[in-house]
Amino acid sequence: MRFRCFHHPLYHYPLPAEHPFPMEKFSRSRALLEAELPAAMFLAPDPAPWDMLTLVHDPAYLTAVRDGRLSAFDRNRLGLPDDAALFDRSRRETHGTVLALRAALEHGAAANLGGGTHHAFADRGLGFCVLNDVAVACAVLRAERPGLRALVLDTDAHQGNGTHALLRGQPDRFSASLHVGRNYPAEKETGDLDVALPRGVDGPAYLAALDAALAEIAGRFAPDVVFWNTGADLHVDDRFGQMALTDADFAARDARVLAWTRARGLPLVALYGGGYNRDRARTARLHVDTVKRVAAAYGAT
Repeated sequence: MRFRCFHHPLYHYPLPAEHPFPMEKFSRSRALLEAELPAAMFLAPDPAPWDMLTLVHDPAYLTAVRDGRLSAFDRNRLGLPDDAALFDRSRRETHGTVLALRAALEHGAAANLGGGTHHAFADRGLGFCVLNDVAVACAVLRAERPGLRALVLDTDAHQGNGTHALLRGQPDRFSASLHVGRNYPAEKETGDLDVALPRGVDGPAYLAALDAALAEIAGRFAPDVVFWNTGADLHVDDRFGQMALTDADFAARDARVLAWTRARGLPLVALYGGGYNRDRARTARLHVDTVKRVAAAYGAT
């Protein structure tokens, strides 16, 4: 099968050069994947329809972001300037996760070259996350394929607090997060499984924790599809992740997750999550390598 990569076309949202969010990682990773995964299909989503977003998000919040009417406090905790261009970009990114879900259910695996915006809540955005793409995709899944059970496996270095909150209490959803405990966000949310790791955790300790988490998930929940918020901010050279994984540790992490999903025949939706490497080009490389491993594991050409 041809591996599907969904990407939002509005890469260069105008942020100041000193802004910590590496917007250029999206264009860089897309260029690398086109060169290194030439048989893949690259598809640009339209903005997610309003009624799709309101399956999860408060219409008043959506309107405030679109119209640039967030309070100074809310704009500060979002970390991005609210306006129509940002809202359009976020809608496309969210729709990319929904379309990747549909593609994965049909073909086995797909990737959104973005997504994993796991700090967004129903009525507020936090930490560069405007919309919670996974929560919206889970709501679409319930509407389109009722009865299918979804696992959200979040290996980003920061807790998926918004996703935890939005999926809490849903017996057909399981939200698991492995992250640094004393890191952003300061206020954590209760999920189905939380693994809070120490600052500076190295590869062997991280991989042992991941093995234990996957074993616990297997004993508690039987998913029909997996959303994997991969995260590139675990790297030792990341500015904000506070972990110490090497390139080899990333490969080992990916191998473990992919062996787990493949052994169970589970469709997989791969998402970028965070990544803020000191070498900004390195962020794109880490994301690209994970996407290529997903494609190879699922036999995609």
